Amino acid sequence: MRVLVISDSHGANSVIGDAIETQNTADYVLFLGDGIRQFEDYSYLYPEKTFVAVRGNCDFFGREKLSETILAGNKRIFMTHGHSYYVKAGLDEAINAAKGQNADILLFGHTHVSYVGYENGLYIMNPGSIALPRRGKPSYGVIDITSAGIVPFIVEVRR
Repeated sequence: MRVLVISDSHGANSVIGDAIETQNTADYVLFLGDGIRQFEDYSYLYPEKTFVAVRGNCDFFGREKLSETILAGNKRIFMTHGHSYYVKAGLDEAINAAKGQNADILLFGHTHVSYVGYENGLYIMNPGSIALPRRGKPSYGVIDITSAGIVPFIVEVRR
C-alpha cells in the first residue's frame, strides 16, 4: 500500500496534480493543510483513491478537522497541520497526541521543512511544502506500508 502525503500548497494547484500523477500507484492521498480548497478538487478526478485532509492555519473557512486519525492497511496514521501543537517549537505535543491515538505514524506540516524520523515506535514525517519550502526544494512525502514494515521517504519536486 502506498500513501502520498502533501502539505502547504498555498494555492499552487498544479503541483498537487503533478504529485498525484507521479505517484499514480498511491492508494491514499493525504493533505496536511494550507491549500485545502485546491486539494479537494482532485478527489473528484481520482475517485479510485482515498483522499483525507486536515485544516491548516491558512484554511480559514475549512470544515475539516484540525487532526484526524485514519487506518491505512493495518497502520494508524495521525494527521495534523501542526500549528495547534506548536510544531515550530518542537514535536513533543504532536508526538503525545499521536501516541494518545495509538498511532504508528505521525504526519504534520506547517514548518515547510521536510523531515522523516522514528522515535519510540512512532514514525514521524513532515513532507515539507510542495510549493513554498523554507529550506531546500519543494517536496512531498510517500509512505510504503507492506507486510515487512513501514518505509517513509521524501520526494523533491523539480521545477
